[in-house]
Amino acid sequence: MLHVSLLAWVLTIGAIAGLFALDLFVSRPGHAHTVGFREAVLASVFYVAVAIAFGVVFGTIAGWDYGTEYFAGYIVEKSLSVDNLFVFVVIMTTFAVPPEFQQRVLTFGILAALTMRAVFIAVGAALIATFSFMFAVFGVLLVVTAIQLFRHRDQDPDVEDNAIVRVARRAIPFTDDYAGGRILTHSDGRRVATPLFVVFLAIASTDLLFALDSIPAVFGVTEEAYIVFAANAFALLGLRALYFLVSGLLDRLVYLSTGLSLILAFIGVKLLLHYGHLRDDSIPDVETSTSLLVIVTILAVTVVASLLRSRKDPGARAHAGSLRDTRQPTEGSKVNGSAPIRR
Repeated sequence: MLHVSLLAWVLTIGAIAGLFALDLFVSRPGHAHTVGFREAVLASVFYVAVAIAFGVVFGTIAGWDYGTEYFAGYIVEKSLSVDNLFVFVVIMTTFAVPPEFQQRVLTFGILAALTMRAVFIAVGAALIATFSFMFAVFGVLLVVTAIQLFRHRDQDPDVEDNAIVRVARRAIPFTDDYAGGRILTHSDGRRVATPLFVVFLAIASTDLLFALDSIPAVFGVTEEAYIVFAANAFALLGLRALYFLVSGLLDRLVYLSTGLSLILAFIGVKLLLHYGHLRDDSIPDVETSTSLLVIVTILAVTVVASLLRSRKDPGARAHAGSLRDTRQPTEGSKVNGSAPIRR
């Protein structure tokens, strides 16, 4: 088992908190601005460099078996987080968020999501350490998720169906304007929320749902809670910058949902094999280096195939994929003899 001192945890969390604080300072009210291509490129390169630097230092100190696990976990989380970007685009479009306010609300939403993910990681690590059958549970969860994502790979999640957003709209008073990019403000002597608060809730809660498959997935390449947390944190840190960098190119990744479903299925099978290996040595156990190679290969093939398809068929559009059918009912067609859907 990897031994991580309290000081190492404090320094890691402090560094991550400092980077989030930097993002919030840059986008503070009164200084909101539309993120341009150059700024998005520089920020993306910076966060990827920070993640790589952390991995190199961590691998040098802890050993490269653990270093490989970190990089495998980071790539898994980074690839799965790209799917989040599709949903972020849908959310920003649905709520008509002005470009200059998108940076700040994304940072708050991702920070809240990381905080909630930390709880999931702690619980997941405790369950795995206590009950070996949790490897099988996580494996089945990922395989089922992969099947559902593949079945609905040509659909997008329905933001308006978010229960947290619906409750907030009924329970909290809102202003009609964005109040200079503030999430909360004062109106008629009372504290009220701006529309950005609803967007914040939508981003945070949606990302939390994505964590239900991404966290078991990263536990498929490492059992160490510290590595899982670090991989999640550094993948999410660069997500805001990546959103502004590739949001205009997402439509071209037409096979992304298919690729991600294959990655989830592979890691799910890996977890099931690992559980079997714990019970019977004759059952093969997939090495982390093999997992890393398979994941990178799937991502490379997915991107290349998507770009070739987009060049051949400019009208082809990518979708985030959904775990359930989100097509809206209309007259003229039925599903299982019940509500009709639009085709």
